[in-house]
Amino acid sequence: MRLSIMTFMRFVVLVLVGLVVVQAVEAADRDKLLSEPGVYGTFASFSLDADWGKQNQALRIAQLTVLKGVVEQHREKMAIDVYLLRGLSDHADLLFRVHATELRETQQFLLDLQGSLFGKHLTTAGVMHGLTKKANYVPGMPDSLKAELKIPSDPGSKPYVIVIPIRKDADWWSLSQEQRAAMMQEHTEAALPYGKTVKRKLYHATGLDDLDFITYFETSRLEDFQSLILALEKVKEFRHNRRFGHPTLLGTVKSLDEIIETLAQ
Repeated sequence: MRLSIMTFMRFVVLVLVGLVVVQAVEAADRDKLLSEPGVYGTFASFSLDADWGKQNQALRIAQLTVLKGVVEQHREKMAIDVYLLRGLSDHADLLFRVHATELRETQQFLLDLQGSLFGKHLTTAGVMHGLTKKANYVPGMPDSLKAELKIPSDPGSKPYVIVIPIRKDADWWSLSQEQRAAMMQEHTEAALPYGKTVKRKLYHATGLDDLDFITYFETSRLEDFQSLILALEKVKEFRHNRRFGHPTLLGTVKSLDEIIETLAQ
C-alpha cells in the first residue's frame, strides 16, 4: 500500500507541474537557523476540516503533493518542520515550526500554505511567534553548572514533541536581575537530571505575542518529560507563571513524506 501511494504521488507531481512549479533551490542553512540567536521561531497549528476525510484518496494525494511543493519552495530561505498532532492532541492536527531570519518570510510561507489547494482544508488553531536569544542567566551561574549544561542530550531519535507557551506575572518583571537569576539557577538545577533525555529550546515572545516564552521539547521518554515538569513546578520561579500551556501541544516528530503518507490514508 505504501509503495502504491508513493508511486501515485510521483505521477501526481507530473500532472500538477502546470499548477505548482517547484524550483531546484539550495536549502537554507538549517543548522545555523536552529542554533544561532536572533532567529524568529513561529509555531503554527492547524486542524483539517470535515471535507478532507470525505474526499477520495487520489484527490487527497494530489492536494498533499501541493503541500510538499509549497514547503520545498520556501525551504530556500527558512527551516520548516512539520509535526503530526492528530491522535495525541485535541487542539490541532498539524504543527509547523518555522525558523527564519525575517518574520515576513514566515508570513509569506503561511499565506502560500493557506492559499494552496491543501490549505483550503486548514483551519488555524493558533500561531505563536518568538525569537531565539543568548542565555540571559547562564553566564552568572557557577562554572560547574555551566559545564553540566554543555553536556549534549542522548543521541538517537526523539519521536515526541511538546510545545508549551508561558507568560510571567507582573511581579516577575519587577524583580531585580539578581533575584531572577537566583530563581533561574534553582530552575536549572531542577531540570539538569532530565537534560540527557529531554531536549529543550527556548523562544522569547515578549512583544511579538501575548506570551513571554515558548518552550519546545523533544524526547523519547515521556515519563522523563513528566518528571521534569513536576520538578519545575516545585521551584519558586514557577509561581510567577501566569500562564503555563493553554494549549500544551503534544505530537510526533515525522518527516514531511511520512506525514503526507499518513494523511493520504
